[in-house]
Amino acid sequence: MNCESCHCQYAYSHEVERMCTVAKGPHHGPAPIPEEGKWVLAYDIKDISGLTHGVGYCAPQQGACKLTLNVKNGIIEEALVETIGCSGMTHSAAMAAEILQGKTLLEALNTDLVCDAINVAMRELFLQIAYGRSQTAFSENGLPIGASLEDLGKHLRSQVGTMFGTKAKGVRYLEMTEGYVLSMGLDENNEVIGYKFINIGKMLDAIKAGVPHKEAFENAIGTYGRYDEAVKYIDPRKE
Repeated sequence: MNCESCHCQYAYSHEVERMCTVAKGPHHGPAPIPEEGKWVLAYDIKDISGLTHGVGYCAPQQGACKLTLNVKNGIIEEALVETIGCSGMTHSAAMAAEILQGKTLLEALNTDLVCDAINVAMRELFLQIAYGRSQTAFSENGLPIGASLEDLGKHLRSQVGTMFGTKAKGVRYLEMTEGYVLSMGLDENNEVIGYKFINIGKMLDAIKAGVPHKEAFENAIGTYGRYDEAVKYIDPRKE
């Protein structure tokens, strides 16, 4: 039988029209992927669920974005956009966070998310979740809406590390997960053995609650490592 005897909805080349029909053997559908504790045959965007991350960067690689989405039945229910390295990117993130929620994954993939780094992060996230490589692949029923905030910690601040070093003067710790580094502790060999930091989120929460500024500042200070055993302390931003 050639194509002249079938009713096709598409136009075919003359070569294909002359071909006889060969029956298709396999009809097993797609390979199942793990989603929220279930094995799912994903035929449509609505078949995709999960919480996962994607990381992207802009063309000059001046800045980067970590994007976290919580997707339920193909719809983005939650979006966390974190950026670093570019001041303008923070405003892009503000717009992207408003744009993303409520869109389908396919819509989001084909939407300008203002900044190239965020667009690339969206692409990488799509690749993760479409192939069943989400953070909740084996978590029954996935995670509730709002779960991405757990990545930020108690005071809802991104986990950012900022370090600087030169061959001539060595390393300087500027920002750690715990907070803004106030001073570094050095031993008798001038090697770092600890640091003192201030937890900005904790301090600001205390001030908003009515705690006097000085008291809030002092209560938010902590140390790490063998800081108290240091023989010398330096301000990493000035010394």
